[in-house]
Amino acid sequence: MMSHGYESGRLNLPFVGISTFAKRPYVEDWTKLEADVAVLGAPFDAGTQWRSGARFGPRAVREASTLFSFGHAGAYDHEDDATYLPGSVRIVDMGDADIVHTDTLQSHANIETGVRAALDSGALPVVIGGDHSINIPCINAFDGRGPIHVLQIDAHLDFVDERHGVRFGHGNPMRRAAEKDYVTGLTQVGIRNVSSTAKEGYDDARAMGSDILSVRQARKLGPQALLARIPKGARLYITIDIDAFCPSIAPGTGTPSHGGFLYYEVLELLQGAAQHHEIIGLDLVEVAPDYDHSGSTSILAAQLLLNTLGFIFHARGFR
Repeated sequence: MMSHGYESGRLNLPFVGISTFAKRPYVEDWTKLEADVAVLGAPFDAGTQWRSGARFGPRAVREASTLFSFGHAGAYDHEDDATYLPGSVRIVDMGDADIVHTDTLQSHANIETGVRAALDSGALPVVIGGDHSINIPCINAFDGRGPIHVLQIDAHLDFVDERHGVRFGHGNPMRRAAEKDYVTGLTQVGIRNVSSTAKEGYDDARAMGSDILSVRQARKLGPQALLARIPKGARLYITIDIDAFCPSIAPGTGTPSHGGFLYYEVLELLQGAAQHHEIIGLDLVEVAPDYDHSGSTSILAAQLLLNTLGFIFHARGFR
């Protein structure tokens, strides 16, 4: 008979216990990480240009993730006839990088230290933001670990170079990534309507190796044709801005943009990416829970992360 983990003597329902990510073990000492996945919170939102609040994203997404953690090993998907994230996939929660209020560079450096610790241990780093500027230290941590290709799922291009001295805000991360010699290109999906990036930024992005697709263009292509545009054999770093989704299902974000994706459009893209590419890092950013009192944005974020991790490790042979 298959063990489901209920035999330990505790039912351990979602609302019971401490809200680590997916109720997995907390590892405070980053020199002692032994895991397949290491989840790091990056509660920094001083890079925002309008509404703050994403500093509470990691806490909210962790709490939402307990909904999918009933104490049994793995989650059976009847459509795929697969059990995802069996007990053999070791996931730990690193806690949060230390954030120094008003100090972007020090806060980013602390995030980079956490991502490097995860990479040094051999774990897949999964970083929960925070605003999208936290992607900058995440990509910095891959110095010497390239080549990588960035798959960005987002409403905004985030390709601003510099404005009034600001180079490390949430409108800059994809520009900073493209400048790295180990980043071989970017696929930017969901970009639509009024963006934080001017036309010159779009021209620069394409000149620096970006493939830019709107929601409508992505829908017209479908997930398989969309995946075919990512270079074959590319090692993928995936960055997901929750504002890629329609605000009707993800209102809890600082810069909502109508016309966004629905759940399965993004899920099928991520499932295909995991099947066809080595995924070497993942971040999910811009969840600002105070703008969504229903909690559905945080639940969407947690569900997306857990399903994506399920796809990644199923593709790696964990059954």
